[in-house]
Amino acid sequence: MATVQHGKMDKAMDGLLSRQNYLVTQANDLARSFGNLTTFEHKVLDYCFSFVKAEDTSEHTYTAHMLDIIHHLGLNTSGKNYQRVGEAFRALNTKTAIYLRTYKNGKKGIVMTSLFDYIEVIEDGKIEFQFSKKVAPYVFELKQNFYSFKLSELSGVRSKYTLTLLKLWNANSIGKLKKATIKGSLEEWESWFLGSDDDGKPRKWSAGRFKQRVLAVSMEELGERYPKTIFYLTTEKTGRKVTGYTLDITPVETAVPL
Repeated sequence: MATVQHGKMDKAMDGLLSRQNYLVTQANDLARSFGNLTTFEHKVLDYCFSFVKAEDTSEHTYTAHMLDIIHHLGLNTSGKNYQRVGEAFRALNTKTAIYLRTYKNGKKGIVMTSLFDYIEVIEDGKIEFQFSKKVAPYVFELKQNFYSFKLSELSGVRSKYTLTLLKLWNANSIGKLKKATIKGSLEEWESWFLGSDDDGKPRKWSAGRFKQRVLAVSMEELGERYPKTIFYLTTEKTGRKVTGYTLDITPVETAVPL
């Protein structure tokens, strides 16, 4: 009976994982887990991450100001843009579900949580937020080891796909934006860039559309921003079916600062 129950639970847990935004097991997984966000939402999240310091703890509360975010994003101070930033924070609250693998007393489990413990928007334009205590350690490690961009480097990027690829490049290189290889199945690449739908199901595109609309666009923009870097994409196939991609990124010289 115990074996049967164990098998049923394994199947149930696999079902949960099929609806995940992303299963986070290490910090650089977090860099891949925001495929649901728009370009604007990515940039607001980047602004939130910029507050993190090495000495912070999971109980730390951060304070931002709507006007500072609007100025940082190069927007005018219209009511529409205040609303736009507020809507971005609402999206960050709803689109950043995180699944964490756990082990307790030799038994595996899944913690279903989100990136933020809370986000509070106050009428004077102040925004307070706190990262989830379960996720905070990954945020701190990500900021320290992978997320070492200046805000100016991220704010000028046009495409959300380029932002994602830029972060993947950094997360997979030893040192910031050095030589890196990013390898994954088609499903993994789609989860990194496209995320899931409102029902939590992974978004699926044809391999041709994904390569043209996502990979080609992001590589072209990164090539413009880092012209002394070679991006070499290999399409992995089984027969005629595309099964994944391997992207080799090789800086010829130190990339030109933005």
